[in-house]
Amino acid sequence: MFDIIGDRHQVLSPFFLSLRFEYDMMKTDNYLLLGAKKRLIEELRQKGITDENVLAAFDKVERHRFVESFLWDKAYENKALKLMNGQTISHPYTVAFQTQLLEVQKNDKILEIGTGSGFQAAILSAMGARVFSIERQQQLHLSAKRLLEKLDDRIVLYYGDGYQGYPKFAPYSKIIVTCGAPEVPPALLQQLTVGGIMVIPVGDESHTMKRIKKIDEENYEEETFGDFLFVPMLKERVSVR
Repeated sequence: MFDIIGDRHQVLSPFFLSLRFEYDMMKTDNYLLLGAKKRLIEELRQKGITDENVLAAFDKVERHRFVESFLWDKAYENKALKLMNGQTISHPYTVAFQTQLLEVQKNDKILEIGTGSGFQAAILSAMGARVFSIERQQQLHLSAKRLLEKLDDRIVLYYGDGYQGYPKFAPYSKIIVTCGAPEVPPALLQQLTVGGIMVIPVGDESHTMKRIKKIDEENYEEETFGDFLFVPMLKERVSVR
């Protein structure tokens, strides 16, 4: 086998041919994933995501890094994908929708309940927020921790009961809940700063997306934004570490 370079013929060993093939395949995969990501962002825009900072974060964060490699061809489709322990990585639209409702500003201190794969936390961090995230599934917590230590070590992850929030670092300017809560946990309201925003899906079988603004220590303003499906929020299973 020869590689023609100008007037020279260079013999390539099977080892180097294999490396070249793998490199060419990686370039092809990258181009395909990049194209799929661009199409997803345009779909999100058409579905009503107008916050350019949210869309820019989706362009920056590589969703395929948060799923198994055999799912990479589906990573930029607008669908939920399976994770371990019966959990899922949410629809990109759901992530974008919740993030847009949160009205993220640079240097916001955000508490996330339900780390999952770590994708939502990475989106928030890409928007300049300081992110604290809690996950009650230990395997998911460890998997997200290993990944985010490589991709974005600014995100602080905890293994524990998100129903109780994380009072150690409260108050938070924003709180986002990525699992369906049967009610709004009082502990989370207490940990929200005055003027802060919480986005939380509430319900039993289907979940109504709510945005709650803390007016003062006793008064809140609540808005609703349609129904979604989330994995249920469980409580009193583990304690925050």
